[in-house]
Amino acid sequence: MLREGVGFKKVILVCGKTDLRKGSSGLAAVIQYHYGLNALEEGTLFLFCGINRSVIKGLLFEGDGYLVLTKRLSWGFYQWPRDSTEARQIDMNAFLRLMDGFQVDSSIRRIERIPSSE
Repeated sequence: MLREGVGFKKVILVCGKTDLRKGSSGLAAVIQYHYGLNALEEGTLFLFCGINRSVIKGLLFEGDGYLVLTKRLSWGFYQWPRDSTEARQIDMNAFLRLMDGFQVDSSIRRIERIPSSE
């Protein structure tokens, strides 16, 4: 279910480390008070990662309550952005890359060519 990303209108990564011992109310409080986002936005999946990057939690408001999803990898870890001041929306391609174990941000950077003075 989580890996395919079916049924989500938006996916927002809560970057940095989050205490994954929190339940739905605690995660909603992080979204609202730390980042100023609406945790009651229906169809928006908020993703969190803790210190151990092999576990992520998702919080999804379904109109009548929260759904908390937990995914623990059997091997490896998620390439999670660690800037704790940021929560950012990612598109479905970035979400699928993350679920497949790749970085959300591309490591390939465009290099500007400096014209030679020959």
